[in-house]
Amino acid sequence: GCTSADMPKPWGYFRIDLPDKQYTGFDTTYPYCFRYPAYARIMPKTDSLAEPYWINIQFPSFKGTIHLSYKPVRGNLPEYLEDARAMVMKHIPKADAIGETLINRPEDKVYGMVYDIRGSDAASPIQFFLTDSLRHFIRGALYFYVKPNNDSLSPVIAFLKQDIDTLVGSFHWEKEPDNRRHK
Repeated sequence: GCTSADMPKPWGYFRIDLPDKQYTGFDTTYPYCFRYPAYARIMPKTDSLAEPYWINIQFPSFKGTIHLSYKPVRGNLPEYLEDARAMVMKHIPKADAIGETLINRPEDKVYGMVYDIRGSDAASPIQFFLTDSLRHFIRGALYFYVKPNNDSLSPVIAFLKQDIDTLVGSFHWEKEPDNRRHK
């Protein structure tokens, strides 16, 4: 080894320990309910732009948050749908591809779309919206509080994608506060 030139070591990333999947219910006086991971914490959004029923689902160990914003539908569903689409389309310059998964659960009156935004510099790798088409609309977006490098974040993104799928799959609208369904 004394005759060879030193070779630089490639960049490495820290090992990411992923917790076991365990879910709990978010079942409150809010107009919606869902299941979320036990290793996350839910915080009401409190900044000056926050509206009623807006929350953040925080993942402290991953430095990530799913921002959920709720809007009542009052004849303005097309506007909300366009806003959700426009927020996803803002990622086109950094995205390699944008996958779409249609959500169609008429038995629960839950309809929507999950967007999988692929690309190493995309700021939000997963966004979604859900609606009952008449009274409720909610939009969600996953963000990490680190410089976007989704190649190194890909194990965490895939892990949290399962949690978002669980959230979306268990999501339902509250009919009345005293008549809750638990899934």
